Amino acid sequence: MDAWGERLVSEHSLGAEGLRSLLTSCDPDTHTWLRNKAAEVAQCHFGRRVYVRGLIEVSNYCRNNCYYCGIRRDNRLVHRYRLTDEQIMGCCEEGHKLGFRTFVLQGGEDATLTDARLVPLVSQLHERFPDCAITLSLGERSESSYRALYDAGARRYLLRHETASPTLYAQLHPSSMSWNNRIECIKTLKDIGFQTGMGMMVGVPGQTVEHLVQDLLLLQEIRPQMVGIGPFIPHSQTPLGGHPAGSVDMTLLLLSIIRLLFPTALIPSTTALATLSPEAQMQGILSGANVVMPNLSPADVRRSYEIYEGKAAFGAEAAEGLRLLAEHLSTIDYEINYDIGNYKEEI
Repeated sequence: MDAWGERLVSEHSLGAEGLRSLLTSCDPDTHTWLRNKAAEVAQCHFGRRVYVRGLIEVSNYCRNNCYYCGIRRDNRLVHRYRLTDEQIMGCCEEGHKLGFRTFVLQGGEDATLTDARLVPLVSQLHERFPDCAITLSLGERSESSYRALYDAGARRYLLRHETASPTLYAQLHPSSMSWNNRIECIKTLKDIGFQTGMGMMVGVPGQTVEHLVQDLLLLQEIRPQMVGIGPFIPHSQTPLGGHPAGSVDMTLLLLSIIRLLFPTALIPSTTALATLSPEAQMQGILSGANVVMPNLSPADVRRSYEIYEGKAAFGAEAAEGLRLLAEHLSTIDYEINYDIGNYKEEI
């Protein structure tokens, strides 16, 4: 067996040379071995159970103009919407009845999502659902904003770093966006006390193995409690719309490596995997992931939150499809876990 793989399994840490070797020279047998080891580690800490998070996409307005994203500011063809506080509360009410105990409020960087609006909303959700965790994924904000949201009751925040390379970051974003600011936001979230999520897309145009190695090293440096990765999927109404999608196999290999680097982290098997392949999301679970995020948004707006084309938002990817999701999980001998599922501190 590959010596680097053995070291990763035993030490839960690996330097640039070892990571580079695994990403460039991993044969099918070694990949299978790493996947099995990653699944063993996940099962040791979480059993054969997968946490479900109710995803509520609160707005597809965004001030940013990222070159890969379908809800970028300059896409004039997208149907824009904003959920009202009443709609968001209704989604949570329905989700709570279905058994969800974590709600993820995700949206573009919408100018109307001010602290004056969000802080009372988070406070109301925290008061109405005291047995639930409130997760936010609303982009870059000020330190004072993050602190106010934390004080209101939010305890988790997802903010992908996207890439550890400032140069590649500049190729994916307009000059108005800053890699340094993105990393500072992530560090601020951790300092405040949020369970913080980082991650990247796999296979974005211009990305090399060396970029992925640097991503994994950055993750080891910051040590987020949640890590979300998924394959790049193009959107035709973006500057990068003509590029091919990222590799499912590379994404699955990275999931296994990330699980072995972070044995107790919360790691989703993403909708992007399910979008590219119906089997890929279950393969993500078998590669060490332990979270799925069914869509709780109102059905009539789900297709409008199209960060990439063809995004799966119904069936097993929807809150109302939990029975189907349970059936899919049963085929690999897993089951749904409705618990809050806090990140477990490593011992």
